[in-house]
Amino acid sequence: MDVSQYLEIFLDETKEHLQSLSDQLMSLEQDPENMDTINEIFRAAHTLKGMAGTMGYKRMQTLTHDMENVFSEVRNGTIKADGNMIDVLFQCLDALEEYTENIQNTSDEGTNDNEHLIKALNQILSSLGGKAETPASPAKAESKEASAAEENDASKEKWRDIKLDDTEKLVMGEAVNQGKNVMGITVYIQESCILKAARAFLVYKALEELGETIVSSPSAQDIEDEKFEFDFSVVFITESDTETVKKAVMNVSEIESCYISLMEVEAGAGGERKAVQETEEKPAAASATALAASSGGNAPAKTDKTKNAKPVVNRTVRVDIEKLDVLMNLVSELIIAKNSLVSAANTEGITANSAVNEPIEYLESVTTNLHESVMKVRMVPIETVVQKFPKMIRDLSKKLDKKMQLFMSGEETELDRTVVDEIGDPLMHLLRNSADHGLESAEVRLERGKPEVGSIYLDAYQDGNNVVIEVRDDGNGIDVEAVKAKAIERGTITPDQAENMSDKDAIGLLFLPSFSTAKKVSDVSGRGVGLDVVKSKIESLSGEVEVKTKLGEGSTFIIRLPLTLAIIQALMVEVGGEKYAISLGSIQTIEDISPDEIKFVQNEEVINLRGDVIPLIRLNEVLDIASTKGPDDNLVVAIVKKGDQLGGLVVDELMGQQEIVIKSLGKYINKSKVISGATILGDGEIALIIDANALL
Repeated sequence: MDVSQYLEIFLDETKEHLQSLSDQLMSLEQDPENMDTINEIFRAAHTLKGMAGTMGYKRMQTLTHDMENVFSEVRNGTIKADGNMIDVLFQCLDALEEYTENIQNTSDEGTNDNEHLIKALNQILSSLGGKAETPASPAKAESKEASAAEENDASKEKWRDIKLDDTEKLVMGEAVNQGKNVMGITVYIQESCILKAARAFLVYKALEELGETIVSSPSAQDIEDEKFEFDFSVVFITESDTETVKKAVMNVSEIESCYISLMEVEAGAGGERKAVQETEEKPAAASATALAASSGGNAPAKTDKTKNAKPVVNRTVRVDIEKLDVLMNLVSELIIAKNSLVSAANTEGITANSAVNEPIEYLESVTTNLHESVMKVRMVPIETVVQKFPKMIRDLSKKLDKKMQLFMSGEETELDRTVVDEIGDPLMHLLRNSADHGLESAEVRLERGKPEVGSIYLDAYQDGNNVVIEVRDDGNGIDVEAVKAKAIERGTITPDQAENMSDKDAIGLLFLPSFSTAKKVSDVSGRGVGLDVVKSKIESLSGEVEVKTKLGEGSTFIIRLPLTLAIIQALMVEVGGEKYAISLGSIQTIEDISPDEIKFVQNEEVINLRGDVIPLIRLNEVLDIASTKGPDDNLVVAIVKKGDQLGGLVVDELMGQQEIVIKSLGKYINKSKVISGATILGDGEIALIIDANALL
């Protein structure tokens, strides 16, 4: 069987199950008695085992099988989950992640048998007193012994309760005429089985190869919908003997036991034979309708017409992100074309003509809705990135021998998929930085009157057209003097520069490549790779990083990212006769300011606006172009906000609001931080996009 076509689905689903396993193990560590958590871990291991087996990944299958065996005993209450077991299970999780990574890179799981983990799992089982000697499948071995001992237990033969109608009796009588056996079969599925409907299907499939199912109890539809306990019964016609049929049923995994007896049936008369032929046209005989039909079986199906149609369950589609990128580009081009149409209509002076004007307005509405829809499809919660961090902090806690805990909020905050894919590394570096450099040792924390366990926080929230992610800790904070001393030692700054340097500029040194204040290099930090990666990655996503710190109390790293990187609503302005765009998301208000309202603070222009002192930034000076406004003219000021900061951008004229497509300027002219990109206007002109955050 060629399984390569299922590889992508296998990887996606395996990653989901591994994440579930990680989350549940973290919960189990806090509450080892929680049966819901134990059941979830068992299910995840069980499903992973089945998936790995189907794909032919034997090492992965063996490891998950042994994990499943351990949790089977935990579920039964014969073993208690303790710290040692949880440590072993976390190591198993790391091994499974390694297998998954190998499969993703090479389609092969690798050659690591992880014998030490198999041994550790079997040692846990051996504490039961010999029950784990045959780790292959203890449940199945026990079930076969149980079925042999209880083979003739009539109370287990629930097929005897099946009520047969005249048509079914005729079919059975005809079978006896032909020398066939009619059997009553009751099958019991193990209660630990997750997909009992699938197991029932496999039993029906095995029976179908030996004969024909006449009646099923419960009905085939109920079995398919999992509306049954862990047993089902059938009346079965076959030329085989009971031993052959029983062997076929018991060959299906997770079958607890099977009870089969030959039924006493009167042979059919000649007249009855005709009745059978008539009923076959209807048809009357039954196999598991949808189950057998989906397997390509040719057994006639008995349908229950009173049943309602099944509700639609699977309403999601997996789509390659590249296809969404193509769709996004097409929507971008459509918006540019729409802007051109609007511009042309305005130029020709035909907007008064409703025959043209109404369709143009409708087109604007449709393209805006289309853009919003594509954006929503591309948006994913950042939970997909941050859910792996609790386990990472647990590992760091053990590695660094520090007590710490991670608190997360806002995991449901959504970002564009391309941004989410990129922020994992920066956030990981910031968390490792907090764990290693930020938090003090337990002894130092107790001396300072802090709780022994350090706290790291990861909070995400939406702020206008931005998403803000904060990583903070209650640790030591940044020692600015130590940073300056390190920079002097490296020759980055001189002692004189250090003396006059502000704290903010000193903290900025931490983001230089290969800069580290660690006393020794470890596998956690100290190589100076970290904060420079954070800064460059976030800036490549048109975002920014800000740091707040207080020595002895802790640090906060604030990452601000745009919701989307492609299409934004912008305010179009003119400065010195040239057109520019400013993102509407960062603009608070537009003000008309007279020259006599301008004051000076430390030789910088400011205005007092409703109690707030706001610095003015004259865009014509920043962009080095002559303003078209005279010194006595009123100023048009766009008040922009970045976090808690406000600023007033002075422009010459306002042109109005427009939906614009952001085009990158490319790496040759990306040196100016003030310009974040360009857009193509409706008339074909290019307008540069002002980055208000960078200006502030």
